[in-house]
Amino acid sequence: MSDPSETPDIASLSFEDALAELEQIVRRLEAGQVKLDEAIQCYERGAQLKRHCEQKLNEAQQRVERIVIGPDGAANAQPAKLE
Repeated sequence: MSDPSETPDIASLSFEDALAELEQIVRRLEAGQVKLDEAIQCYERGAQLKRHCEQKLNEAQQRVERIVIGPDGAANAQPAKLE
């Protein structure tokens, strides 16, 4: 993994950027390209990135709305039931 001072703050990453970094970490760990200390740092950052991605997905899920046609023919937006 690169110098920690060069890695972006996870909270500032978009879902796509966080996921891309997480995928890169997984590839490096699976390939065995890192020493033990660096592997531990990668794993810790990966866990943080995973939580961040889950949070972003949860936020997006809560914002999703569905369009419903009422009895009068008018279209209304209602929170989606995604369970």
